[in-house]
Amino acid sequence: MTDLDSLRYPIRDFVYGQTYTLDQVRAAVDDIANLPHKLTQLVGKWGDDRLDTPYRPDGWTVRQLVHHMADSHINAYVRTKLALTENNPTISPYEEGEWAKLPDSHLPVAHSLVILSNIHDRWVVVLNSMTEAQIRRTYFHPGNQRQFELAEVALLYKWHGEHHYQHAYRLAQRNGWLS
Repeated sequence: MTDLDSLRYPIRDFVYGQTYTLDQVRAAVDDIANLPHKLTQLVGKWGDDRLDTPYRPDGWTVRQLVHHMADSHINAYVRTKLALTENNPTISPYEEGEWAKLPDSHLPVAHSLVILSNIHDRWVVVLNSMTEAQIRRTYFHPGNQRQFELAEVALLYKWHGEHHYQHAYRLAQRNGWLS
């Protein structure tokens, strides 16, 4: 792995197509529940100079990263609810790179940290209530041309949160910003 690859992918890649147990989903949900607090502890008091620092060359700034996490996790929450209430719905993909260029990506990160906290509170209640049959429910992602089982979605978003948290954490580590 090159240095740029390690900056881009600070933790292992997510492996798609695995089957997960209800216990594995519950463990992932615990991590999903803790992410907003952990992220807020890390970046919540950073000034603009840190927030506007890219986590890697040609990468998003920490500010864009936090707003992206809110955008992504809102979509995941809605997709979860669709899969629980409809039969294999086709979800709407979005252009995350284009979303990161919209004017709201310049807002204070506090807006997205609050969104993450609140959406995770609701999402965790839904995820923790799922039965064995419900974690097997699916949605279809037309961009990937595949079905996603809700068990896999839970593990994917556990990974997604940690993946982006590590972008910010390792930037802080490299720059001596950790207290």
